[in-house]
Amino acid sequence: MAWREQVAREKRAAFRDWDYWGRPVPGFGDPAARVYVLGLAPAAHGGNRTGRVFTGDRSGDWLFGSLHRTGFANQPASVSADDGLKLTGAFVAAAVRCAPPANKPRPAERDNCLPYAKKELELLPDLKAIVCLGAFAWDAAARLLEIRPKPKFGHGAELQVDGLTLIGSYHPSQQNTFTGKLTGQMLDDVFTRARAIADAG
Repeated sequence: MAWREQVAREKRAAFRDWDYWGRPVPGFGDPAARVYVLGLAPAAHGGNRTGRVFTGDRSGDWLFGSLHRTGFANQPASVSADDGLKLTGAFVAAAVRCAPPANKPRPAERDNCLPYAKKELELLPDLKAIVCLGAFAWDAAARLLEIRPKPKFGHGAELQVDGLTLIGSYHPSQQNTFTGKLTGQMLDDVFTRARAIADAG
């Protein structure tokens, strides 16, 4: 919490004219969503700056580009909370709601934040699929749904539980996209699969 606020005060030079959000970042999207997209945490100079998860950072460029190509978003980019982005059939959130140092949240932060995701899931009665961006989100979803033993994470992994399908995807972080571990086609394939599950239900 203190670090998130420190980042908002000190800012990055490129964003010195921004009023940073600097608070917990809620999920957002379509209240009738059939697909819930769960990420890691707000980026220090992305969601922590803009107040909307995956907004204003490179991971968001990848995520919303793919959501646009697969019909879940009305535009391929998300730069600010008032940029006109609308999601249809999808809701996007993060397992941890405050930007963590080095983008590495502690287990205690995850556990403190999970009740917010749990409430979102309760408020989205039409859900058919949860896309987990990265192993951290996969683990968080397993905890949310009380799945034991914890299922093995992998890109494209699927698990059905309580009428929901969990789908694993590598996180669209620069570490994965710059190295080619995750390609645009791989991410599109995950959301195409999520759409097929949502439409079948």
